Amino acid sequence: MSIRDATDQPPALEVLSAEKTYPNGTRALMPVNLRIEEGEFVTLLGPSGCGKSTLLKMVAGLLDASDGRLLLWRKPVEQLEQSGRKMAFVFQSPTLMPWASVQTNVRLPLDLAGMDKKQADERVADALALVGLSKFANALPRALSGGMQMRVSIARGLVVQPDLLLMDEPFGALDEITRFKLDSDLLDLWRKKKLTVIFVTHSIHEAVFLSSRVVMMAARPGRVVQEFNISEPYPRTADFMVSPQFSAYARQLQDSLLMASAEHEELAS
Repeated sequence: MSIRDATDQPPALEVLSAEKTYPNGTRALMPVNLRIEEGEFVTLLGPSGCGKSTLLKMVAGLLDASDGRLLLWRKPVEQLEQSGRKMAFVFQSPTLMPWASVQTNVRLPLDLAGMDKKQADERVADALALVGLSKFANALPRALSGGMQMRVSIARGLVVQPDLLLMDEPFGALDEITRFKLDSDLLDLWRKKKLTVIFVTHSIHEAVFLSSRVVMMAARPGRVVQEFNISEPYPRTADFMVSPQFSAYARQLQDSLLMASAEHEELAS
């Protein structure tokens, strides 16, 4: 369920029979059809090689579809600005400039856009406050923990004030405690900023905790095989993760993932 009434809004994303075949003949994605409403938190889940990251990069315009179309607010991906919307991408690793301060790293997208420095600094201060790093504006990345570096990366995404936030396994390398904290903080940001989020993960528990909807994908070639609505209210806390409802959703996703992985192994043999 969306956190806003989307009945009078165009969908944030429409994937219309979009597929991807690389020049070497590898078919990464079969035709995918997917609709994401504004304000949803949708997670892409599936075994390695199922095309989760490929699809996310196609949404971002980092990869072209071989066929089909991808529309953001009813506009082709490359025309997103004409819809008056903005998008940000958070990668698996923080990809920070090691020689630059936290503030400078977060301000990078605004500098590249030629924004006035005073206005940019105000945006950076707001973004750092949102991720709880105001006191570390002048620190270098090497002085930060892995979780704090990911917060910087998220702040760099938020500083452009996006409507759509794409996240490719951003917390996969972190310990469980840090990961849960960042997951909780991300949900707070999603609700506070009224974002639409598309999130890639390998973690069933993370998918259940975060998502309003989970899209299960299978590999060889990549394709959508099932969708699951996580019809539980927000905000979600640690108590939800030990509830019978959470266990039931996790079991459903586990069964679906095992089926998707079995199909992958059969095709590979």
